[in-house]
Amino acid sequence: MRWRNVVRAGMGMAAVAVTGAAPVSAKVTAPAGARIFRLDGGGVTYAMGVDEKGYLQPLYWGSALADGDPLVSGDPVKTGDPIVLKAPGELSGFDPAGSVTLQEYPGQGEGLVSEPGVKALFADGNRDLVLKYRSHKASGETLTVELADIRRPLFVTLTYTIDPETGIVARSAKVRNGDAKAVRVDQLAAAVLSLPVGDDYRLHYLTGRHAAEWTQKTVPVEAAATVLESRRGSTGHGNNPWFAIGREGLTSETNGPVWYGALAWSGSFRISVASDNLGRVRIAGGYNPYDFSWTLKPGETLDTPIFYAGYSGEGLGGASRTFHRFEVSHILPHGDKARVRPVLYNSWEATAFDVTEAGQMALADKAAKIGVERFVVDDGWFGARNSDKAGLGDWTVNPAKFPNGLKPLIDRVKGLGMDFGLWVEPEMVNVDSDLYRAHPDWVLNFPDRPRTEGRNQLVLNLARTDVRDHLLAVLDKLVSENDIAFLKWDYNRNWTEAGWPEQPVADQQRVYVDYVRNLYHILSELRRRHPGLEIEACSGGGGRVDLGIIGLTDEVWPSDNTDPADRLTIQDGFTRAYPVAVMMAWVTDSPNWANTRVTSLDYRFLSSMQGGLGIGANLDKWTDTDFATARKWVAAYKTIRETVQRGALYRLESPTGDNATAATMYVGRDKRQGVLFQMLHSSMWRDNPAAIHAQGLDPARVYSVKMLDGAARPAGVPDRASGAYWMNRGLRAPLKGDFVGTAFVFEAVN
Repeated sequence: MRWRNVVRAGMGMAAVAVTGAAPVSAKVTAPAGARIFRLDGGGVTYAMGVDEKGYLQPLYWGSALADGDPLVSGDPVKTGDPIVLKAPGELSGFDPAGSVTLQEYPGQGEGLVSEPGVKALFADGNRDLVLKYRSHKASGETLTVELADIRRPLFVTLTYTIDPETGIVARSAKVRNGDAKAVRVDQLAAAVLSLPVGDDYRLHYLTGRHAAEWTQKTVPVEAAATVLESRRGSTGHGNNPWFAIGREGLTSETNGPVWYGALAWSGSFRISVASDNLGRVRIAGGYNPYDFSWTLKPGETLDTPIFYAGYSGEGLGGASRTFHRFEVSHILPHGDKARVRPVLYNSWEATAFDVTEAGQMALADKAAKIGVERFVVDDGWFGARNSDKAGLGDWTVNPAKFPNGLKPLIDRVKGLGMDFGLWVEPEMVNVDSDLYRAHPDWVLNFPDRPRTEGRNQLVLNLARTDVRDHLLAVLDKLVSENDIAFLKWDYNRNWTEAGWPEQPVADQQRVYVDYVRNLYHILSELRRRHPGLEIEACSGGGGRVDLGIIGLTDEVWPSDNTDPADRLTIQDGFTRAYPVAVMMAWVTDSPNWANTRVTSLDYRFLSSMQGGLGIGANLDKWTDTDFATARKWVAAYKTIRETVQRGALYRLESPTGDNATAATMYVGRDKRQGVLFQMLHSSMWRDNPAAIHAQGLDPARVYSVKMLDGAARPAGVPDRASGAYWMNRGLRAPLKGDFVGTAFVFEAVN
């Protein structure tokens, strides 16, 4: 099986049953009457069935059911009698049977008024598409079901794979044109998901803008659809392709049902959430139909990305921890064997474009002294790059800045015990560059229309194979000729004039899919050629973070906003959907550029140590005291980073809303170490903060507790107690002032 379209595959066995009664592990049967398809794994059951008219109907998605539990009315459970899954009749003249039949993956036809899985235009102008069951195949943890139109040879293959550990289902679709004439696909979802009738569903999603990403929103699920989308050519800062749905009064951070999912796609996407006219919730996600069409030639297929969908009965916190575990094991390159994020230094705030060999060497000397493990030269090292107005696209070392190439600097960095990284932005080009002068046709454009610049740059059309191959070649050459361990891969604008004039008119809108596919090709091929190379995904911060890009990179940059107080909120939102294992967090200068807020270096470190620790401050301006503070925190971080990056995250107090205090807890997989961060935004004279209760510890174990910075424990905090004590009695850190924090480390002693 393959969880993703690229890079990695392989997991253990889960139960997939296709039966008329109870599920049996990896066994397929087809009794007389309707067929019931059931997937079980990780405490979750997902089921669907074929009704008497041939429609594939969703039946159940939630906590695991017992083997013999009925899934449809009249299910014989223990007998071999046929099961008849009824198809609904007409509700009214306004609601024909086809519009009220709840379908697992509907075509846009027969009066459908909810969101379709696929919408198509046939060569003769027919736009009616009715999909019914044709065949199926089950093997291990994977089920495929083929649907077909009732008249035309248009086929849709649905693929389901369930993870035996978490119960997360990977869903995708493939449409195939079996006709002798072309068919135009105008809309294609990876999955359509269903929840039962209810008026108490609440949708949680993540939105924002540049430097204000990962803002959490909660809205009722109603007949008026909530649409999460990007029309930007990439994932975008505005909406992330992730959702979670709970129930009002039942779902909290720690308790209650949560259905959640995320689309593994780094381009324009659309996820719609709405209840239909009978109160049933429908979630559809896939390619954004905005400005999209794909003409399927005879025999041609079009595959969707994967839509990952999960269920948790343990609230929003349980949902995110389950998803994190799945993402780390099955999405990240190298999975559970991936290395923890090294402590990184990036030179941007110190030098901007004023990059020189001597200046970078001086910074490297300073970085090494505080325990940095990776030194990264940011923008300004290549081409005629003295500002953001020139040089982008020319990925050769600037000879004036590095007269002997990068080797002397790399040798110096490695001699100091660090590895070496570079910033690149391969998908972009300045008009003032050798590449653009040679190939002005290589950018996204419409003939005789403006070429709108953003940050003084244009977007190269990666959908073109010649552009794809050129970028792969220059990056491969750069990494091959230099001892480069890391690339910070940036992407600093969205699309305008999304034209591909070299293609036939009917195929020009394929650019939205082919661009992203070729981006994935470059990343995966670069990794194949250079197995030790690590890559960070960045797009002006969090403008391209999704399971597609995470599957091909080792870390991501959540936001350009590095203010430590803002970052607590940003990190809280980010980790709703994505794991701490990939989330970089930097200590930068104060006042912060984003809001001019002044904070102490201690507070900045405590905020950043809740992710993958990086340092981006101008070390040339640090005092001896600053260096001593940094050395202390970097050394302390290395004792807890395995727990922070790869452990289970518990949100004890959210930094959002009116909370003065934010608290997070990280617990190692073996529960032998826990780390509790408490961060105070501001205090008042009457404040008397309540105890913070740890979560996730083993209640039967005894844990010693110490302060991460080596300071004395607060009064009243014992040096050791059981996990039950720390979770039920808690502890108090009487923080006072503005923007202060502390961290407790729990170590098992038995």
